[in-house]
Amino acid sequence: MFKKLLIAGASIAALSTPVHADELRDAVAADMPELMELYRDLHANPELSFQEAETAAKLAKRARALGFEVTEQVGQTGVVAVMRNGEGPTVMLRADMDGLPVVEQTGLPYASKRISTPASGVETGVMHACGHDTHMTAWIGAAQQLSQRKDEWSGTLVMILQPAEELGEGALAMLEDGLFERFPKPEYVLGFHDAAQFPAGMIGYSPGYALANVDSVDITIPGVGGHGAYPHTTKDPIVLASAIVMRLQTLVSRESSPLDPAVITVGSFHAGAKHNIISDEAKLQLTVRSYSDESRKLLLDGIARIAKGEAITAGMPEDRMPTVSVQDPYTPATYNSPDFTEEVMAGFRTRFGADMVRQVPSVMGGEDFGQFRRADPDGIKSLIFWVGGVPADEFAKAQAGEATLPSLHSPFWAPDAEKIVATATEAMTSATIEIMAPSAAVGQ
Repeated sequence: MFKKLLIAGASIAALSTPVHADELRDAVAADMPELMELYRDLHANPELSFQEAETAAKLAKRARALGFEVTEQVGQTGVVAVMRNGEGPTVMLRADMDGLPVVEQTGLPYASKRISTPASGVETGVMHACGHDTHMTAWIGAAQQLSQRKDEWSGTLVMILQPAEELGEGALAMLEDGLFERFPKPEYVLGFHDAAQFPAGMIGYSPGYALANVDSVDITIPGVGGHGAYPHTTKDPIVLASAIVMRLQTLVSRESSPLDPAVITVGSFHAGAKHNIISDEAKLQLTVRSYSDESRKLLLDGIARIAKGEAITAGMPEDRMPTVSVQDPYTPATYNSPDFTEEVMAGFRTRFGADMVRQVPSVMGGEDFGQFRRADPDGIKSLIFWVGGVPADEFAKAQAGEATLPSLHSPFWAPDAEKIVATATEAMTSATIEIMAPSAAVGQ
């Protein structure tokens, strides 16, 4: 239903055809054979979060060759490339680099066969199952175009390659390593993400909140263990944990405004080891999603209150109360500056056609891109948008109910990378030039 809603009133053909050709589009097309060679190399050689050393070095070398001042190892494995070109605004373009611990099953001739070990210590296959390879390739594509078009823009261009987006930690790591102190601080921040629910080449955007706060919460529930035949001699942590799980749902259904989206999902419930033993502990793992800081506080405070309240109701002694631990750092919500977003999208509609640029609902997924604006919400305007990656034939089958589309993070995600890279390169380049044109005053 969601996918059908997005393309109401438009044909598949219309969604895959740009509104017109122009000099920038022709230049991007000329670069595509080289860019797709880079894409295939990046796809075949993914690296896990905070392990992106080879990827960073490879792309840093290309940025230097284009005339950027390049600094490596910012926030562990991040890259910052700066190009100064006279007076004007400072604009930052961001791409993320890390792959996922996923064994690829796409069958592509350049499929990843890489094996690595994440922080968990369990050896795994690695795959760009979230499309960060398309992000990096378009980042290089935009860098090439902007370095060749310095007569069309004025100001300072800061292009960053961010590590560890999949952990929600890479943007913060770069900021804590002095991203906005050691390098020119941006007035505008732009990024994009490939999308597994839109037809290839379609641009989607959400003004205001676009992606959610993401909190990981652990609850440890002590009990008084004993024999399963004599429950009256125990304090059963499984029963108590079950009560907590059910009560948590009321934080969304009865304490949050129906107009303020929120999610509490209990993803893990562990307790006990044998049929006839009442355990002395249960553990819950939650993912908690919200948009505003106020909503986030309501949910987290409510989780702690409910855990303690249910324990009191169950007759647990004061020294056996549940402990609630919120993972730090968390991933903050991503907020697209509304006026800035609408101005950029107006340019995209002119360039790509109204059928190719659609406002879409916000999502409860997380993306640490929001950290950059959050570092100075009054001084930085930010925008992240989506570029569809579903091949046209697969999208048509899905619309007809003849196929199910793989999602991001799926081992089967094989996007139309050429369409993503071409569209995103053109979009990022044109938006940057519009912002940095000598007479521009975007989003003021």
